Amino acid sequence: MKPPSLKDFLEEKVAQYNQPGFIKDDPILIPHQFTAPPDIEIMGFFAAVLAWGQRGTIISKCQQLIQLFDNQPHQFILHHSAPDLKPLAQFCHRTFNGTDLLYFVHFFRQYYQQHASLETAFARHLAPGHATVEAALAGFHRDFFALPEAPARTRKHVATPARKAACKRLCMYLRWMVRRDPAGVDFGLWARISPAQLVCPLDLHVERTARRLGLLARPQTDWLAALELTAHLRQFDPQDPTKYDFALFGLGLENSNRRR
Repeated sequence: MKPPSLKDFLEEKVAQYNQPGFIKDDPILIPHQFTAPPDIEIMGFFAAVLAWGQRGTIISKCQQLIQLFDNQPHQFILHHSAPDLKPLAQFCHRTFNGTDLLYFVHFFRQYYQQHASLETAFARHLAPGHATVEAALAGFHRDFFALPEAPARTRKHVATPARKAACKRLCMYLRWMVRRDPAGVDFGLWARISPAQLVCPLDLHVERTARRLGLLARPQTDWLAALELTAHLRQFDPQDPTKYDFALFGLGLENSNRRR
């Protein structure tokens, strides 16, 4: 398939999947339940970090978190008392457990006491000349684990390109927060990071589809692979390369369903 026809094909698939019907079956449903930006940021972050496994299970676990936060994530983060934290210690999703959750809440409380938006935690590490969000992700990781209370075990739940990780979940989170989406799926809350700097989340469906379409050759599924894929997508739309995440993910689901 030649690049021009591949671009047209992907544009068609973006139009098919980048629409409100996508929301109900995807973890992005979780932040869409809120209207206040800090609530969207917080629950979007949790939904992204917990996004591994079946999408229905991810959504269910995030709904459980919302209940633990008394349906007011930002207010809970800022104003909880010690007894309020006890139920959180029992939370578990795969290898993410109560220890991890309690540290996330602790970090967010420290952070939101000083900042109005989580955007600063990422954007402050970027310079205008940075082609991608690599420095933002690496800087956020350093800051997130800079508190002395940070458990060693929790580090595996927040990736960094400094360790060559593909950073799938954080790239997805940044897409949600940064990409200005006429269809209303992504939020576009943040203005200090450009959609052109975003890196495509490299999940299993996206990876398989990208390889099949000749958009990814690197054998490892790592940060360099995510950059390679995004560089190809940037040729189709330099200002909004990660919109094709919808196309690649949707095509991957189509092929997965056909194999069943």
